Amino acid sequence: MPMFQPSKREGVVGYEGGGDGHVLDLDTAVKDGVLGSVGGGVVGAGVGEKLDLKKMIEELDLSEVPSVFICPISLEPMQDPVTLCTGQTYERSNILKWFTLGHFSCPTTMQELWDDSVTPNKTLYHLIHTWFTQKYLLMKKKSEDVQGRASELLETLKKVKGQARVQALKELRQVVAAHATARKRVIDEGGVAVISSLLGPFTSHAVGSEAVGILVNLTLDSESKTSLMQPAKISLMVDILNEGCIETKINCARLIEMLMEERGFRSEIVSSHSLLVGLMRLVKDKRHPNGILPGLGLLRTICLHKEVRSLIVSIGAVPQLVELLPALNSDSLELALFVLDALSTLQEGRLALKDCSNTIPNMVRLLMRVSESCTQYALSILWSVCKLAPEECSSIAVDAGLAAKLLLVIQSGCNPVLKQQSAELLKLCSLNYSDTIFISKCKLTRTIQ
Repeated sequence: MPMFQPSKREGVVGYEGGGDGHVLDLDTAVKDGVLGSVGGGVVGAGVGEKLDLKKMIEELDLSEVPSVFICPISLEPMQDPVTLCTGQTYERSNILKWFTLGHFSCPTTMQELWDDSVTPNKTLYHLIHTWFTQKYLLMKKKSEDVQGRASELLETLKKVKGQARVQALKELRQVVAAHATARKRVIDEGGVAVISSLLGPFTSHAVGSEAVGILVNLTLDSESKTSLMQPAKISLMVDILNEGCIETKINCARLIEMLMEERGFRSEIVSSHSLLVGLMRLVKDKRHPNGILPGLGLLRTICLHKEVRSLIVSIGAVPQLVELLPALNSDSLELALFVLDALSTLQEGRLALKDCSNTIPNMVRLLMRVSESCTQYALSILWSVCKLAPEECSSIAVDAGLAAKLLLVIQSGCNPVLKQQSAELLKLCSLNYSDTIFISKCKLTRTIQ
């Protein structure tokens, strides 16, 4: 990090970055690139009303700030820089806390201080304030520009059709995706109703894809969600989910899940063979793994509606999800296991799980591997399957190493309910064996001893 040395001139700091100890003032800092370039020189230094530095730092939340502005202790931008006798500069509150902890040395150089006074670094403060003012005013100007552009595009959408409508929607989607102020402007000016009105039975997929991409980025109120739950609009979303690009498919899944959060949502709206098939395609698409999580998220939400579970089983979702398990990350894995556990509450779901050759090995493998929730779902699924066909499934489970895993659960510090379920499942698996054979098949002698 560049080091600062106190100058003989009060409140001015010398910069050692170039080795010649030249004075670091505003013009020099800009010229030498310490402040960087912000579209046309220094702005804000002559602003009538001085902006609050703390507020600017918090609102900008920048990931890249000149290193000379960073406090070596907190690694955050300084708001009240002070310099020690060693020439090192720190945020006042941080260095004073360092002193109260009994340290009388420079945190950076570890030199013992011959003078524990701190000197306000006025020039550095001015540089910091000016740099953040530049960024802040530029952000505000861009914010005003994008809000104005969002309003213009909404007005355009009310007048144009065809390709011009698609282009306006595309630009609006890009604006609302990038700027929170544009999203607020669209909502405040009734844009949700305007965009929602474009969705219908005769809407082209080009228009529908862009409209969905906008809506999924907005905060929808109850009235807006109710309007979007009209059968014709849902039908269009399902069609786009099946035929759109990966980004459009993800947006459709996210939007439908948002609508399902509404209290008045009816399960028949998602009791669609086409919707569920499209979701499973999204989840299984190995070329686009970014679609797995939103697809499973919607499938999980649908599974909360018991009336739809039979339809999910009927499209062959159970074996497809079971085969996917080994390749899923922890977040997706928990969602997939939730769905399979929900489907195991149905007789046809349990049969589908039993008939899938990898169900038991995959579930055994997941016990105590990812999270307590995953262990809970896997244990529940194993219980459902083994209870359905004790002799056949218990034997497969024991050969897959279930008993050792169950003992591990019982001996762990997890939920007492899980321990009880594990004990019951262990007892069920042991019914077909004598004690000696059971121990020998499971290779548990060392564990028990």
